[in-house]
Amino acid sequence: MNDLLRIFINNLLPIFLTSGAGFLLSKYLKISPRPISQVIFYIFAPSLLFTLLTKNNLNNSDILRSMLLIGSTMLIVGIIAFIITRIFRLNRTLSSGILLTSMFMNAGNYGLPVVLFAFGESALGYASVYFVTMVIFTYTIGILIASTGSASIKNSIINLLKLPAIYAIVFAFIIIFTGWEIPTFLDRTITLLGDASIPSMLILLGMQLAHVRLSGISIPLILAVSLRLLVSPAVALLLATIFGIFGPARVALVTVAGMPTAVFTTVLSTEYELDPSFVTAVVFTSTLVSPLTLTPILAFLGA
Repeated sequence: MNDLLRIFINNLLPIFLTSGAGFLLSKYLKISPRPISQVIFYIFAPSLLFTLLTKNNLNNSDILRSMLLIGSTMLIVGIIAFIITRIFRLNRTLSSGILLTSMFMNAGNYGLPVVLFAFGESALGYASVYFVTMVIFTYTIGILIASTGSASIKNSIINLLKLPAIYAIVFAFIIIFTGWEIPTFLDRTITLLGDASIPSMLILLGMQLAHVRLSGISIPLILAVSLRLLVSPAVALLLATIFGIFGPARVALVTVAGMPTAVFTTVLSTEYELDPSFVTAVVFTSTLVSPLTLTPILAFLGA
């Protein structure tokens, strides 16, 4: 019980307190979340992505394995989610919201501390690789899913090619493979902007919470949270067994796969008008409930 309390205080409470500041801003000052979402989407988050890619010592084997494992887990969860949305005959926007919230997990400001606390530095290295890979998938597949809620697939692909994050990924890999040195002034600028990304996302989450509506979305909400917290880690555990992945890589993969919905999905839902109230409700609920599901997962993995 003391360990669970420590996890909550050190990893969840700061998230709730920061989001609470955003909640108060929106509730009492009536500040719109859209401008903040756009600043994060077009400036802060691409800078963070570029920094993560260029300042982590990732070898090709780690990158490829991470993409394979995380990508396979996301794909299977996404297929299950798609089938469920068809069974329940949900509309296009809500279906895209369920896909988005069930496939993408909070592998960074929640996943990394939990992995470090439960399994130590060796597992944290793998969790960091998964986090970077997750960010890449979020900025490609995630954006494609979000935009299809209100646009055709063709227009979604065109919109994808207009995003600064895509070019941040391309330039980051150019820097990695060529070994070029980034000028100090530019490096510090990008790092400074990237550092503003996570707290801004949490502020935006709180602002969206001020507009959450839970009535009428109980079944979709339960479906999305269950897929994220229960189905995803089960799929990851199965895939790790099939691929013969054990040790630190295995515990990091399964733990990260069991994280709540990524905060960044609130940015995507706001930017693409993908029912941000529903998406934020899933983020909030999955984060609030996650200690109840992560505890047995960590115990099973030998934390």
